[in-house]
Parts: sequence; structure tokens; C-alpha cells
Amino acid sequence: MKALFDSISQEMSELTTKRYSTSFSMGISLLHKDLHKPIYSIYGFVRFADEIVDSFHDFDKKALLEDFKNQTHQAIQSNISLNPILNSFQWVVNTYNIPMDLIDTFLHSMEMDLEKQDYDKETYDKYILGSAEVVGLMCLCVFVEGNIKEYEALKPSAMKLGSAFQKINFLRDLSTDFQELGRTYFPGLSMNEFNAQIKATIEDDIEIDFKAGYEGIKKLPKKARLGVYLAYRYYFKLFKKIKNTSIEKILKERIRIPNNKKIGILMMSYLKNRINKI
Repeated sequence: MKALFDSISQEMSELTTKRYSTSFSMGISLLHKDLHKPIYSIYGFVRFADEIVDSFHDFDKKALLEDFKNQTHQAIQSNISLNPILNSFQWVVNTYNIPMDLIDTFLHSMEMDLEKQDYDKETYDKYILGSAEVVGLMCLCVFVEGNIKEYEALKPSAMKLGSAFQKINFLRDLSTDFQELGRTYFPGLSMNEFNAQIKATIEDDIEIDFKAGYEGIKKLPKKARLGVYLAYRYYFKLFKKIKNTSIEKILKERIRIPNNKKIGILMMSYLKNRINKI
């Protein structure tokens, strides 16, 4: 009955993804069906780790994260876990040979969130590497299906795309992160000094990452290209909306893309893929 348990575990990862992120779920739906379960499994793992540091304020988050980390290592080594999310994750790690250093780098970035800190350039880059870039590389391991040469060729652009997505998240969540969690990720940023010039500098940096990331999307295996392109289009739309939003509004509320606009992005992405315009 191990196969049944594994199937239930993967269904839990899929449910987690769909309940937490309609946008990410939409992107996965446009991947080839062979890639659905492994990418759901990665998202479920990442989501649960992030939930520990962002939401469980009435509990010992440091102890919970340490336990989660130990369980993750044990699951990967044993090829099984009674935690369905970790059982699903160990399956994708062991099936697609995801390097442990990617996983540990991600978990270290979650540990960074346990302490309030002012980020400098070094810690900012380290956090983005762990919280976003290596997650993109985990997914890339799945997309290339064991082709090491292809992985190495696409690695730089995958990291840039993950970096762009995360920096947009930082801008979108600027108000929430500061008011509810006491965090500001951008190096040396004081909320009292955040102005149009600083915002424009951050946006210029994101533009560079976006351009490099898009070049990689065009070279992705066909099985993965449309799903990743949809994520790119969604984040690019969000980025444009943030660029056109005032400082005052960004500091007061979370910027969102309405569901009807998401459907439009989905349709446009599908059509561009059909006519080979990605």
C-alpha cells in the first residue's frame, strides 16, 4: 500500500498549492502533465517552511523550523516520511536528483526570517539566493529531467527569473512585511525614506533580472516552457502595475492582479505559445 500512501502524499501537495496560490496553480496546469506532481511537491515543501516563519507567531518558530529541517533530511535519506508533504518532497528530490545544497540553502533563508534584521547587500543577496533562486533551480532539475548539460546552461537565467519574482514580492508586500512582520528586505531601506528615486532604482534592477530570465524561458524544454512563461507574464503584469502605483499606495496596501486579469494573462500566454511567439 506504499503506492497509495505516496499518491495521497502527492495529492496533499497539490491541494496545498491550490489552496495557497491560484497563480502558481495556474502556471503548473500549463506544464506537461508529467511535471505536475513533482512541481506541486516542491511548492508544498516550500510553502510549509515559509508558513512556519510567517504565520505561527504563537509557537516556537525556531524549534518548529529546526524540526522541519531534521524531518526533511531524514525523509530524503530514508525515502519516506509520515508527513505527507515531506514524503512527496523526498520523492521528487530522490527521483530528479535535486542537490541537497539547494535544499539547505533554502532552509537557511527561512532561518534568516526568524530574526528581525537590517539587510545589507551581502545578506540581501544571500536571502534572495535561498528564498527564490534555488527554488527555481529545484524546479529546473525537474524540467530538464536529468540532462545535466541543459541544467547548467539554463541555471543562470533560472536564477535571474527567481530573483526578479522575489524582488517583486518584496515590493508588493512592503507594507505587510513591515507592519506585521517587522521586515524590510531591500538593503539600507528605511520606510521613512522610501521615495520615488529609491523605488525606480529597485525597478531598474528588476528589469535587468527579468530580461535575463526571459532569455532562459525561450530555451526551456517544451514540456515546461508554457507554464513558466505564464508565471513570467503574471509577474511582469504585477511589476508594471507596481511601477504605475504611487509610493503612498504601496506603503498602505498589497498590490494585486484581479482574477479576471489572470484569466486574460492565461489566454494570451496560451495563444503566444500556439503561434511560437514566446
